[in-house]
Amino acid sequence: MSHDGLGPRAVMRSVTFLTATVLAVPLLAACGSDDEAGKPLAAQDIATAGRARVADGGTLHWAVDDVPETFNSFQADADAATNRVAQAVLPAMYRLDAAGRPRRDADYLESAKVVDTEPKQVVLYRLDQQAVWSDGREIGAADFAAQWRALSGKDSAYWTARNAGYDRIEKVERGRNDLEVRVTFARPYADWRSLFSPLYPKDVMGTPDAFNDGARRKLKVTAGPFALQKVDRKAKTVTLARNPRWWGRPAKLSEIVLTAVPREDRASALAAGKLDLAEVDPADARRIETAAKGSAGADASAPGAAEGTGAARKSGKSEHSGKADPSEESGTTDDEQQPDDEKKTDGDQKTDGDKSDGEKKSDDGDSDEESTDGKASRAAAAKDASRDLEVRRSLEPAYTQLALNGSEGPLADERVRRAVARALDRKELAKLVLRPLGLPAEPVGSHLALSGQAAYADNSGALGGQDTAEARALLGDAGWVPGGRVDEEKTEKAAGGEGEKSDRGANSSSSPKAGKKDDSDGDDEGTYIVGEDDKGRRASAGDGKDQRSGHDGRHLAQDGRPWVGRELSQGGMAGAYAPKGTAAPAGSASGVLAKDGKALNLRFVLPSGEGSETLRALAERISSMLVKVGIRTQITKVSEASYFKDHIASGQYDLALYSWPASAFPATDARPIYAKPVPAADGSLTVEQNYTRVGTDQVDQLFDRAVATLDEDEARDLLRKADSRIWAAAGSIPLYQRPQLVAARKDLVNAGAFGFGTPVYEDMGFLKKGAVRDAASPSQK
Repeated sequence: MSHDGLGPRAVMRSVTFLTATVLAVPLLAACGSDDEAGKPLAAQDIATAGRARVADGGTLHWAVDDVPETFNSFQADADAATNRVAQAVLPAMYRLDAAGRPRRDADYLESAKVVDTEPKQVVLYRLDQQAVWSDGREIGAADFAAQWRALSGKDSAYWTARNAGYDRIEKVERGRNDLEVRVTFARPYADWRSLFSPLYPKDVMGTPDAFNDGARRKLKVTAGPFALQKVDRKAKTVTLARNPRWWGRPAKLSEIVLTAVPREDRASALAAGKLDLAEVDPADARRIETAAKGSAGADASAPGAAEGTGAARKSGKSEHSGKADPSEESGTTDDEQQPDDEKKTDGDQKTDGDKSDGEKKSDDGDSDEESTDGKASRAAAAKDASRDLEVRRSLEPAYTQLALNGSEGPLADERVRRAVARALDRKELAKLVLRPLGLPAEPVGSHLALSGQAAYADNSGALGGQDTAEARALLGDAGWVPGGRVDEEKTEKAAGGEGEKSDRGANSSSSPKAGKKDDSDGDDEGTYIVGEDDKGRRASAGDGKDQRSGHDGRHLAQDGRPWVGRELSQGGMAGAYAPKGTAAPAGSASGVLAKDGKALNLRFVLPSGEGSETLRALAERISSMLVKVGIRTQITKVSEASYFKDHIASGQYDLALYSWPASAFPATDARPIYAKPVPAADGSLTVEQNYTRVGTDQVDQLFDRAVATLDEDEARDLLRKADSRIWAAAGSIPLYQRPQLVAARKDLVNAGAFGFGTPVYEDMGFLKKGAVRDAASPSQK
């Protein structure tokens, strides 16, 4: 089933609940031991403290992107907030530990094991005898059976997002007593631990009407440490309160209030005491850390201004201040290292910080005294409040990849895809994003798991590392030769109709002659080609025309978390743009390749606007690497709203950057992402979630074998072989594990950057007066 029209949120239902965000895996001959999985690159950073040191009571105000449209995690429009609520108020048979591996949740499950394999696989669940729903009814076989029927895919009246795993069940029945549930599978299923997490009551799953509408706006019956108390869509809050029928360790907090706050407003909300916990962007993280350390003279907006903490120190990485490492490695100037929103060009508008006192007074009517002393007083108050905050950091369970569309054009040739991959220095790209944040800058070595997860092994050797000579040889073998005939190209709409094709030196959509209002965000160019010769670049620099255009947008086009609604912004990064007129890297002018009258020019589609700076910095660096082997890239920036639907899902791109979550169950959850596209009756391709359109029968067969074996070692080895094949096909190039930056009150414990782990909601809370948290908390180091 294709989810092209749904957007990325509907991709991986079980992943959403059990994980938070990541994928990775290994090599062709990668049948090895569990030791290859290694350890997570960064530890959780949650300020741990024993329950005895945590105060009873209190309200935690926690930022989310949106108030959920539904509280049913198995519907297509479920998002991160949906799953945050589900984790706190619903049963789960298994949750993830700090290494991203499933562990039995003892509050609900005394044991679960495969008791028969012949003639069919049978799993026996033994439930905790105290486990009850909030209405007093025991959790039992009726709930399991109702959820199986709803998600089996046999009744189309249930509007489910996905039925993976449940479609392999033959029957669900009561065991010897009410505490036993027997699940019999029609076909062997390796990932049986992924099922019934979360588990909804039969009241929600029992009928199509109840499933489709009953849990969209409310959850009357729950069974977690918290219960859903109130949803205020006007105030944009969801309130969770202690569940009085909870049989486990009582929740320390009285309430958790999930509040929808735009990412750009979170730093001020934290400083004002309106939030206690929130994911933040790198620029805000640096400002918060600078204020907390009392470094009034430090430049909080400069990349790397804050000291590296947490995972960076633990891993032995150097701390960074002042100039960011990417500038040191790439040789760019200090001016080039400024985030785009801090740069000025002739056409830029002045910000408040650039205006004179007189200009400020005329703008807002403030007196000189109000514009200095008043603003300084407010800033000082915010700074004082920020001293009680800190930034906790880890790596998300998700990775960002370079996607190569293999359905048409030059990238339909595997040799060209492999050449693109061999041109990239993935280590340098990981450093560009992660090192300024004080996080381990290691490239991801697998498509199917991340370091620390059972299926992980670095299988990138199946494709090979950065090798310019090998990349050029592959292109030559594919028929792309330097100095070949190039026919004149017509100007046309770029992929998806959002961007305008415009070589540097040609009229762009923001040119005064175009007759359109410039809606760019400052430095954005709508579309331009990286790798044009110096002559064309000099012409564009001297023609006096404004070459900038762009489209408004705020997020990373769901970069990375396809199952989550809105995407996290990564903030400005060093080296995002080279000044206009900068010469291309050495060798690029004479190295343009051509074949059959066409230059080797790839469409690189990116989301535009504020919040996408990291992806644009990454694209610029990738493009500079490709130019060195003769590949030009036409960078087109499109609105975030259209990026995924109109470009990625529809295949209107050659190169793109977006992310996938890691799963503890890759045999199930990763298969739709890498399955070979199948021709439909109307001639189109059914791609499931394989938006690169690159797949092989061998990979499909390896996934099918891995999901059907009950031997865990065999399943792991099959997945590693599948990952090696995926690397060799070069449709997706994993780059780095995504950063996770969370600002929190210093006295808030057992919460923060959770990494792989499922939050333990009943342990969250505020320290008692005079109590201290564990010394090993990374954010304290």
